[in-house]
Amino acid sequence: MTTTTLAALVPLLPFLGAVAGLLLGRTAPGFVRPLAVLPPLASLVLAALVAARQGGGRAIDAYTLLTPTGSVPVDLALHIDGFAALVAILVAFVATCVQIYSTGYLRDDPRYPSYAALVSLFTSAMLLVVYSGDLIVLLVGWEVMGICSYFLVGHYWGTPEARAASLKAFLVTKLGDVPFLIGLFALGTDAGSFRITRVLGAVASGGLDHPTLIALLLLAGVAGKSAQFPLHTWLPDAMAGPTPVSALIHAATMVAAGVYFTARLLPVFEASAAAMTVLAVMAAVTMVGSGLAALAQDDIKRVLAYSTIGQLGYMTGALAVGDRGAAVFHLLSHGAFKALLFLAAGAVIHAAGTNSLAAMSRMSHLRDRVPDAFWTMTVALLALAAIPPFSGFFSKESVLGAAERLATGHPGPAPGAAGWIVLVAALATALLTAAYATRLWLLAFRGRGAEAPDHGRQPLTMTVVLWVLAVPSLAFGALAYRALPGWFDGASLAPTLLTSILGTGLAVVGGLLAYGAWQRTSALAARVPLGAVAAHPEGDAGLVEAEAIAAHEPAYGDIAEAPDPADPGRLLLGPLYGPAASGFHLDAVYSALFVRPVLGAASLVRFLDREVVDTYVRGAAALPRLLGAAVRRAQTGNVQTYVSALLAGTVVLTVAVLLVASGA
Repeated sequence: MTTTTLAALVPLLPFLGAVAGLLLGRTAPGFVRPLAVLPPLASLVLAALVAARQGGGRAIDAYTLLTPTGSVPVDLALHIDGFAALVAILVAFVATCVQIYSTGYLRDDPRYPSYAALVSLFTSAMLLVVYSGDLIVLLVGWEVMGICSYFLVGHYWGTPEARAASLKAFLVTKLGDVPFLIGLFALGTDAGSFRITRVLGAVASGGLDHPTLIALLLLAGVAGKSAQFPLHTWLPDAMAGPTPVSALIHAATMVAAGVYFTARLLPVFEASAAAMTVLAVMAAVTMVGSGLAALAQDDIKRVLAYSTIGQLGYMTGALAVGDRGAAVFHLLSHGAFKALLFLAAGAVIHAAGTNSLAAMSRMSHLRDRVPDAFWTMTVALLALAAIPPFSGFFSKESVLGAAERLATGHPGPAPGAAGWIVLVAALATALLTAAYATRLWLLAFRGRGAEAPDHGRQPLTMTVVLWVLAVPSLAFGALAYRALPGWFDGASLAPTLLTSILGTGLAVVGGLLAYGAWQRTSALAARVPLGAVAAHPEGDAGLVEAEAIAAHEPAYGDIAEAPDPADPGRLLLGPLYGPAASGFHLDAVYSALFVRPVLGAASLVRFLDREVVDTYVRGAAALPRLLGAAVRRAQTGNVQTYVSALLAGTVVLTVAVLLVASGA
């Protein structure tokens, strides 16, 4: 079987599994779980074979005309280079783990068949994005992921939070997709083709007439799909969906698509220094803002959501300094440990049998009750905090090293200022990441919250997946930074001495600050009943009225109840805690700038339609109605009346004629 055929089967098999799952979900429920697990597993095997044949060498290209358009044709094309080959393995691997995990996590869910089918379709769409060699075909996968996220985030449609979150995810990402679509058409028009190889060839020859405009339009779609500032607000709310869906979205599909697209078309963005600077600023604001917000969340899944936003900021930061190898390296590393973090959080939630335990302030004695989740989440948090030798250390250091090289004067495709912006923000985020990772670990596993009912040990399928994901979270980075340059652009991914010392030192400082703040607030909280008002004599901003803090928490069941005062985040952030907990009120800003004006305009249109247009319509109908009533009254059926009217009319006409004649 040719490599092209194998590659075509990689996205096709999950798609066929999704179709079969939807058709057989009700009539043959016994086939649902095999149809959920086997297609992505087969795709993983085939993706590994494709990667072995590609070997990091010359890209595999194949195409056939899909449809003539009269201008720029659309091709059904494959373009598999080292980036695509490895990212496809990540997507299929995480999707397989999620499907296996879900067989236990959702074993009693009556809507599991549709859920499993949508996960398979989600996987197929992302694989299509990864392998596609034509931008319009890539757009199909891009949009299918959007609709899949809408249905999967809203899986628990009976709760208002899930319905609102799914709608918000769809609308915010579509807000970025509109300029993204315009940018794709402009890019194809300038290049004379939608084929990625021809687009890159046109860029290399200077064939783009509007590089800055095209790059900025495309960045809008990337910001929406990859949850970058200012279109990141949908991702924390998307935690209302099932936890395995969160793992899939955050680790290998939806949010990875924007970063992967930018990496694949990076020369398009490099053609504009202004676009690269905008990308650097976007990455810096995203990294720092998400780190602060994560430090103030009480819901464990929202902490991880803001963590994902920040780690994606690292990836876009690497792209902003022109190093797509470092960006994709961190994408691969992050995919493993972020999937593990979410699935371990799911094991914690599953142990309590309710989503309310996602509030870290209400967790207690979880280390002994969910030991597998405890140990594997510890590994993943160390990788997230970039502590050596865990995988996150090597991939994050590759980003810091790339930014440091550009900032210190090494030639690159972006301005030197972009290097400084990314480097300073990334170092600050390293401290914040370690702080909120330590806080999460302390509150989740050493908290003093109320004891939840013990629902027993998790299914074996869930536990096995956690340990499988722990292996790359621990060992991937140390092996990959030596091997991956040959698969990418050849640039070194090895950690540099200066950034390693700075990054690791700041991570250690962040962890120690969080631990020290936790010890202090725990000592104070031991003397304060949970939910009471406590004011420290020295004015600690961390101990505030619990109801004020609860107002910033998502209303998932009883999560909105008062959190434990022993929260180091409140002490570390001080007056920033409230704004950070609410995402710096960006939703309120967007509501004031966009939602309210649109609703006001809709109200005006409704008023004009009802009071003006409808008035004219009613008036137009009233005149014929009055004339009809007059004619109806004249039809009495009395012959004498008709003769009298006829004679009267004759007399009137005769008089009128005589008057006219005499006047003439």
